[in-house]
Amino acid sequence: MSEKVDYWVDLSDYDIETADAMLKSARYLYVGFMCHQAIEKILKAYFVTKNQDAVPFTHSLSHIAKGSGIYELFDLNTKDFIDTLEPLNIETRYPSHKEKLLKSLSHAKCVELLKETRTLQLWIKEKL
Repeated sequence: MSEKVDYWVDLSDYDIETADAMLKSARYLYVGFMCHQAIEKILKAYFVTKNQDAVPFTHSLSHIAKGSGIYELFDLNTKDFIDTLEPLNIETRYPSHKEKLLKSLSHAKCVELLKETRTLQLWIKEKL
């Protein structure tokens, strides 16, 4: 893998570890945020392998996935999961959304988010 790909993979791995640490400390808002970040960065690694270009300056998972061509390989469950993660990046940053988001992120929900994030990240890594 190229240095650029390694860079994005390493960041994605770090974000997964951070999500796990946030789960252990019951910081559920940041579990969701870091799961989004982990998938964003592994998608950017994939984007680099397919396009040899600089990654797009966006946090939109579907935009990055479509731009790399991997979106067409996603099954319906994966597309739904991407849709679940998508707002966890933006809404975490704005106080007006935090309360609503916090109510939706229970321990059980975060365990599931982290599990699905790990599964998708590994699937994408295998395609690099």
